[in-house]
Amino acid sequence: MSTQSNSSANIKRITTHQLLAMKKRGEKIAMLTAYDYSMATLIDGAGVDIILVGDSASNVMAGHETTLPITLDQMIYHASSVVRAVKRALVLVDIPFGYYQGNSSEALRSAIRIMKESGAHGVKVEGGEEIQESVRRIISAGVPVMGHLGLTPQSIYKFGTYSVRAKKKEEADKLMQDALLLQECGCFGVLFEKIPADLGTKITEQLSVPTIGIGAGAGTDGQVLVMHDMLGITKDFNPRFLRRYADLEVVIDQAVKNYISDVKSLNFPNQEESY
Repeated sequence: MSTQSNSSANIKRITTHQLLAMKKRGEKIAMLTAYDYSMATLIDGAGVDIILVGDSASNVMAGHETTLPITLDQMIYHASSVVRAVKRALVLVDIPFGYYQGNSSEALRSAIRIMKESGAHGVKVEGGEEIQESVRRIISAGVPVMGHLGLTPQSIYKFGTYSVRAKKKEEADKLMQDALLLQECGCFGVLFEKIPADLGTKITEQLSVPTIGIGAGAGTDGQVLVMHDMLGITKDFNPRFLRRYADLEVVIDQAVKNYISDVKSLNFPNQEESY
């Protein structure tokens, strides 16, 4: 294990302050999603730095086509399950679509509900200039906020595509301005999804707060993947940025088939497995 890895491995509880220190010393930040107690226990125990209770739960847990249908109550349920499992990682929760855009008072109420009812350590919101009032108000109440720019899945019907964002100069300039604005508002970090790698590096160099990338190249301060995707549980999602670290679909399929076979052949339970 490297010296840098040891630096974060020795931390008893990851905080926003420690994430900033990791950026300053060049230690990359590892972030994954989780939505339930059992998986969060495993991921936290393995030493991940940030666990995101993402609104991707709408897709991988509930089977919706987009992230839009999931509610605040559902996010709090998932977040509460994760928080009960975590001993080390910083736990962030997505504020879902419709609970912070256009109304800073509702944004604050949503963030406070998440913090009080789930015990999470911060929230994540999508957007830049158009949500700055909500961001400022949430942060003014003492709630840590991570921004999210680039491809913003909650705005999928606005853009109509999941293609790479900010390839043209005008959009790249707007992305940079929004990132600097989120930092000025007080965000402790910004996540960038599906943007050109050179832009991800450039923005990371410009910002003093940590950056997390998903399809934003290796130049960001950290990386995030959806746990179901990286473990190979889901197979119908294959973006270029995704690396599968396991093939659990095959493992689970074979295990279930073996169980069914053993039950039907009277091989399970055997004498040692009976009382």
